[in-house]
Amino acid sequence: MKKEIFISESMGESRIAIVEDDTLVEVYVEKQDQQRMVGNIYKGQVENVLPGMQAAFVDIGYDINAFLPFSEIENSAYLADVDDEDRESSNGRKNKNDQRKTRRKYQDNIDVDLKSGQDIFVQVIKEAFAGKGPRVTTEIALPGRLLVLVPNAKYIGISKKIWDKYERRRLKKIVSSMKEKGMGVIVRTVAEGKSEELLKNDFSILMENWKKLQNKSDRAKGPSLVYEDLETASSIIRDLFTPDINKIVIDSKKLYRKLQGYLEEVSPNMANRLEHYKLKQSLFESMGIEKELDKLLQPKVWLKSGAYLIIEKTEAMVVVDVNSGRFVGKKKHEENSLKINLETCKEAARQLRLRDLSGLVVIDFIDMREESNRRKIYYELRKELKKDRAKVAVSPISEFGLLEMTRQRIRLSLLDSMSEECPTCHGSGRIMSRETLITRIDHWLRRYKTKHRSLKLKLELHPEVAHFMKDNKKALRGLMWQNFTYINIEANPDIARDEFRFLNTKNGQLKEIEHVGVEHKEVSA
Repeated sequence: MKKEIFISESMGESRIAIVEDDTLVEVYVEKQDQQRMVGNIYKGQVENVLPGMQAAFVDIGYDINAFLPFSEIENSAYLADVDDEDRESSNGRKNKNDQRKTRRKYQDNIDVDLKSGQDIFVQVIKEAFAGKGPRVTTEIALPGRLLVLVPNAKYIGISKKIWDKYERRRLKKIVSSMKEKGMGVIVRTVAEGKSEELLKNDFSILMENWKKLQNKSDRAKGPSLVYEDLETASSIIRDLFTPDINKIVIDSKKLYRKLQGYLEEVSPNMANRLEHYKLKQSLFESMGIEKELDKLLQPKVWLKSGAYLIIEKTEAMVVVDVNSGRFVGKKKHEENSLKINLETCKEAARQLRLRDLSGLVVIDFIDMREESNRRKIYYELRKELKKDRAKVAVSPISEFGLLEMTRQRIRLSLLDSMSEECPTCHGSGRIMSRETLITRIDHWLRRYKTKHRSLKLKLELHPEVAHFMKDNKKALRGLMWQNFTYINIEANPDIARDEFRFLNTKNGQLKEIEHVGVEHKEVSA
């Protein structure tokens, strides 16, 4: 499989695209004024401990307190149900640590030893989103190119993607010889085949970073950032630049030199796969990626067969609806439905990964009567989701033809990164009808006339609504006659489509501005 990474930087944002066999599979967008938080380590201060919620809120110096679920508290020093003997041995072997983690995951209540005002080290695992603070964990991990340092642990973990038992044994022996007491280490996939010298060099850098973090923490007064992870572009190189990546193309000279120096230090044999893009046409446009990004902001996704998907992201969940569209099958209905649904599995998995959609996902497949076909769809989707690096959980298709699944959220979805809420509809996707707006105007006039005796008012409306009102003379006359007030309608392009403004024409005083969903209020000019 041919894998390529394209990185483009502009004044507003940085974009990273991952392409497999000429098909876009992942996109990362980072705004220049909003650097990511995932991976950052903070010296925080416990704000509130809520046993009923099984969570604590931690002040990390961010606008909103970080959310720390008790299930993310892995450091035995913060657990109330761990005795002194367990504190010494709980971080011993990796399998014991996993067993304890699994056991606590299903406990109804976890007792913790946390108090308000207590200092605590936490690492961000999910970005802040929709008014919610970032999600954090006490299980600190410092990632390097070849290794991951896990302070306050003792185990050695080897990537499951390293299959060869002799290589696993060799790597474990090397790491064991250099690992310090009380420090856990995870060997990453890219470490396979690397020399002892490179592994020791990577470990030394991680230990140095850990000592700097501790020194910074000792000097810090109050909640503060003590370790900042790499920006998105550099972290992508660190985490995803494996030997199966054919090339990385970058249009920023500064970033190209920075990454070139990094690769020459940690993987000199792969430095030649880095390319600097110098053409005037933008990198993403020349590679056809810009058109793909535009499609990702649309709810409709066409399939090769002529069928299509509708992908809607709501506050509660993501809904994927499968439609036959232009597909004209030559076989029976059951076989046609199976064909479309199988095609959907591949594209739906790709779209979830591309758009970085997360949380609860419900896919409404085309109905199939045979249970064997529904099982085929379930296993096909699971197979396609294995390509996704995010954690997923999938349940079989229900009796209503719906498949429910969850996908791990780490960062903002592509839609949230590349778009903003509409100031007119405020995220609903719809605006008030003209008829309903006229009813609102009528109600406002009735309230106004109970307190004032004005016989003449000027009404400012959006040009389209103003034109509609002038053409609908019967409704306008009824409005004036019923409220015993002459109304002069004027078009104002600065007025939103679903708002209106009345002015008292006698003294030019502005009486009211009304927005949908906003309380009525009188405002002076």
